[in-house]
Amino acid sequence: MSWHLFLLSGIFVLAGIFHFVKPKAFMRIMPLYIPYHRQLVYLSGLTEVTAGIGLLFITTKSISAWGIITMLILFFPVHIHMLVNQKAGLGLPKTVLVLRLLLQFGLIYWAYLYT
Repeated sequence: MSWHLFLLSGIFVLAGIFHFVKPKAFMRIMPLYIPYHRQLVYLSGLTEVTAGIGLLFITTKSISAWGIITMLILFFPVHIHMLVNQKAGLGLPKTVLVLRLLLQFGLIYWAYLYT
């Protein structure tokens, strides 16, 4: 296994853990039209941890990569919401929010390499 795979796995496992450590931070960035903020934050955290770990096993690597791709696509509304809603943007500069949104495409491609 390459270090790239371990790095991608680690990114998602850590990101998922933070959903449980700081759930309010994730709930604050969710658009109001999305219901069940707390439940979705915990579900997405659990899914990120599970998919991140799943990348490390041959039998689950592909499904985990597709799960990550699906999550990243589903997270687009949150990133767009952060970009257009100053309060949801957590005071981050627009440039950072645009780069964060563009980073999603890089992460999607990176995960696709393991499908």
